[in-house]
This record gives sequence, C-alpha cells and structure tokens, in this order.
Amino acid sequence: MFIATLIAAERIGAGDISAAADRLAAAGCAPGAFRWIEEGRAGDVPFAHGPDLARGVLEGAFAGTDVVVQPAAGRAKRLLIADMDSTMITVECIDELADYAGIKPQIAEVTERAMRGELDFAAALDARVGLLKGLGEDAIERCLAERVRITPGAEALVKTMRANGAETILISGGFTRFAEPVAQRIGFARAIANRLMIANGVLDGTVAKPIVDSATKEATLVEAVATLGLDPAATLAVGDGANDLAMIRRAGLGVAFHAKPIVAAAAGARIDHGDLSALLYAQGYARDRWVLE
Repeated sequence: MFIATLIAAERIGAGDISAAADRLAAAGCAPGAFRWIEEGRAGDVPFAHGPDLARGVLEGAFAGTDVVVQPAAGRAKRLLIADMDSTMITVECIDELADYAGIKPQIAEVTERAMRGELDFAAALDARVGLLKGLGEDAIERCLAERVRITPGAEALVKTMRANGAETILISGGFTRFAEPVAQRIGFARAIANRLMIANGVLDGTVAKPIVDSATKEATLVEAVATLGLDPAATLAVGDGANDLAMIRRAGLGVAFHAKPIVAAAAGARIDHGDLSALLYAQGYARDRWVLE
C-alpha cells in the first residue's frame, strides 16, 4: 500500500480530499478511505498501486498544497540528513558574509549558479571564499546574530524525530562556524561542514580540504545507514540545491525543499508551499505529537 499525504500551507478542505481521491481513482490507483492527520491541514489518502501515477495527478493540483507520495510502511523515518543554507536556515551564509565585505551581489550570483548545478561546487566555493580574504573574523559572529534565521518548522522536525528514536545529522557545504551553533539550536545530534581558514583575526581566503560537497553528503547518509543498521528506506534527506541531489536520490524519502528546478525535478517529494513541519505530517505526526523542547 501507498499513501498520498496532502499538506496545506494554510488550509485544505474535505472537498479537496474528495477531489484527490477522485483523481487517484481515475488514474487507476485504487484509493481507499481518507483520514485526517490534522483536520484542515494535512490528511492521507491510501491507495493500492501506481505511486508515480499518483504524483502525476496530484502534484500541483491543489493551490497552496504540497503532496508527498510514499509507501505506507515505514513512513516514520529513523535517520534525517539535512542541508543547512536555504533549508534549515533561511539564508545562504556565504552571501550574507559577503555583504559585510561589500561584495554580496558578486558572490550571490555565483552561489545561485552553483546551487542550480551550473558550476562545479568545490571550485565555486574556493572562488567565493577567496573573495572574502581579509574580512574580519568578527563578521562571522555578527552575521550569525544579525542574519541567520531558523526556517519555520525546523526545530519541531528535528526534535520530534529525535524524540522518536531517529538519528539527525546537519550537513552543509557552508561553514562550521555557522553549522555548529545552528545544529545545537535546532537540536541535531551532530553537524558536518567546511572550515574557514583564519589567520590573525581575518579570513585568509581559503577553506580546509577536503571540501564537504555532494559526494560527502551522500557518503554520510550511506555510512550512517550502515552504522545504525538501517534499511535505506528508513532515511529522510532534505535540501534545496544541486549539491543535495545525490543524498536526496539515495534516501528512502528524498525531499526538495523550496528547491532549485534541477532538484525539484529529481526528488521523490517536493515541498513548494509549506515549511519544514510538512515533513512531520508526511511521517504521520500530528501537531499534538510534535516535540519543541
């Protein structure tokens, strides 16, 4: 059996659910009885077969509503691997650092191209960090305090999954000076990211090697699955950029979160409207089961 979960950014009605069931029936997916996860916000329509058909007829069919299609068994995941910039936080840290150096437009353009998959990630990172040479180390703490904001739903997602026995790993192509405090605040068990090199209180324009990139993210998921003895289907990976694609494809449930087109097209699920709490509904967690502390 499979489940199509409809998750509204604001509100969804019984009529929408009925229409979803009708679409599934017309596609030959053999839907069963609908049930609310949380009335007006998220609900499940089980169906017998044709998950790709189901995605095709449901995604984009209901305004302001995300759809996650997956096997019914094992929907509550045991491992979360998550990107940081523009996923768990609302900004790209390197772009914000660049603003303190007065070169944000120049660096942000390269970031955008790298996240769309148009540039080699490692080379693009080296080039951008090189442009930050001479920026005072104090800009990092200022940026963290003034610019970095946690994405709505992130804390609930991570803390609820951990409370239910899941391992949680934040992995970023950004920098440890941001990833470590962000991971601690949100509740991740650990964080992996790149290390900015600093000398005499200023950035020296380099990043420690090897660079945390797409291959690192995928390898981290694979190693965690082996270490924990998990079925790969029990994993959830979420990100927005091209360097997240490998781990998203590898995960049991790979999610493109407000993602670049190349990622949205390849991911097993897309969240285009809601916040990260949508991934709790996708796992069957109603709000009264969310953990916030």
